[in-house]
Amino acid sequence: MANESNLKPIRSSSEAKERGRKGGKASGVSRRKKANFRKTLNMLLTAKIDNEDLKKTLETMGIDATFESAMLMNMVKAALEGNVKAAYFIAQYAGQSGKTDEDEKEQLERTKKLKAETEKLDMGNNDESEGVTIINDAPKPDGKNI
Repeated sequence: MANESNLKPIRSSSEAKERGRKGGKASGVSRRKKANFRKTLNMLLTAKIDNEDLKKTLETMGIDATFESAMLMNMVKAALEGNVKAAYFIAQYAGQSGKTDEDEKEQLERTKKLKAETEKLDMGNNDESEGVTIINDAPKPDGKNI
C-alpha cells in the first residue's frame, strides 16, 4: 500500500495520463532488465564447464557438465558434510517440504475462515454506511487542515 503522504496530488486528467504513461514506461524498463538478468543467468548456468576433473566426475554420473549441475553437486557435498542450509536448500528444491498434508489442510481452512469473516464484515459495513458521508481528515499538502 502506498504511503499517501509521499504521493503528489493530481491536478488534471492530462497530468494523470502523463504520470501513468511515465509509470508504465518505467515499469517496462524494469521488467526488461529483470528478464535480461534471468536470461543471462540461465545462459551462464547452462554453459559447459571447462574444469576437466569436475567435467569427468559429472559425466561419469551421467549428468551434463554444466555450471548448474556443478553447483547442485557441490550443494549435495556440502549437505553431506553437515551444512544444514545446503540440506534445507536441497530438500526445498527437490519438492520435499517440511509441511504435512494436515498442515496444508489446516492452512486452507484458516484461509477460508478469514475470507468468510472478511466478506461478512464487508456486508455489515455496506448496510451501516448508507446515508453516511465520510470526511477526509488527512492533512492537506500545505500541512493545513480545513
